[in-house]
Amino acid sequence: MTNRLGIFGGAILMASLALTGLGRAQTISYADAVTVLAKDCGADIKKHCRGLNLGNNEIRNCLEQNQAKVSPACTSTLASVVASIQMRLEAQASVFKVCAGRAKQLCKGVVGEEHILQCLIKTERLDGEKCNAAITNAGWR
Repeated sequence: MTNRLGIFGGAILMASLALTGLGRAQTISYADAVTVLAKDCGADIKKHCRGLNLGNNEIRNCLEQNQAKVSPACTSTLASVVASIQMRLEAQASVFKVCAGRAKQLCKGVVGEEHILQCLIKTERLDGEKCNAAITNAGWR
């Protein structure tokens, strides 16, 4: 887990491109984002952004630059997903700080972020608990 944000760095763009049903979750997975992107923005990408890559924000930048020509559904989806992915990245960055007290309580003697996370996922199931919400929003449950 030491490189948890770096692992997803290349996927940020992919995930920052889609989700109209954002109300169902506070964050969205990268795979779900790509699926919704294809559904809500596929025609716009073919028309305005053909040949661009998902990486390096090429498609996102293209859609934003062509906002006046892009469908309202795609524009809305893009904005929703950018917000959702930002929340996921913030949750991933802060989960160990948020869960520090619970980890000391529930995972005594466990060493390493990856093992602590596994312990918390197995033991932390309290509804409404900040640690539980952070783990879920981070996409690790």
